Amino acid sequence: MPIAENFPEGLKPVGKITISDGEHFHWVWGPGKKLNMDGSTAEVFADDDVKAAYATRGEEHVPLGVSGTMVAVDWDSCVADGACIEACPVQVFQWYRTEKDIPAAQALNETFDGTGSSEKENRKDHTDKADPIREHDCIWCMACVSVCPTQAIKVDQSNVEAHEKASL
Repeated sequence: MPIAENFPEGLKPVGKITISDGEHFHWVWGPGKKLNMDGSTAEVFADDDVKAAYATRGEEHVPLGVSGTMVAVDWDSCVADGACIEACPVQVFQWYRTEKDIPAAQALNETFDGTGSSEKENRKDHTDKADPIREHDCIWCMACVSVCPTQAIKVDQSNVEAHEKASL
């Protein structure tokens, strides 16, 4: 199921991913979802490659939420395909695990340098997530939205208001 059209309505910040430059950050919105609104299993929880990667790592697969606000990636629908990373002309995304190889749930409230890989082929495995670490660099071209196989990405400049309200 695609990211909600009315994102971030009904969600609240459950964490923050900060860039070490001290200036930029983005919110992680939750709660995450294991089920879609219609009761079906969220894509990532049903994907065999993702389930196998979590099992190999011995990590619990938990609902994660949406990373980013103006460039939002529903980590509970992201299957680590990497099409968004490949399509983005300004390298907004990185594979978060290529910088810090920690479970996604632990990425909340972490500080990243933005040195993770922005190459589709470089993901650690299917537990990795495309993180809009440089959402502030987005040029609103929508290339990532158009190529995401699970429609897990929403790009909306008007969400800057929600980002700023959450910062208060």
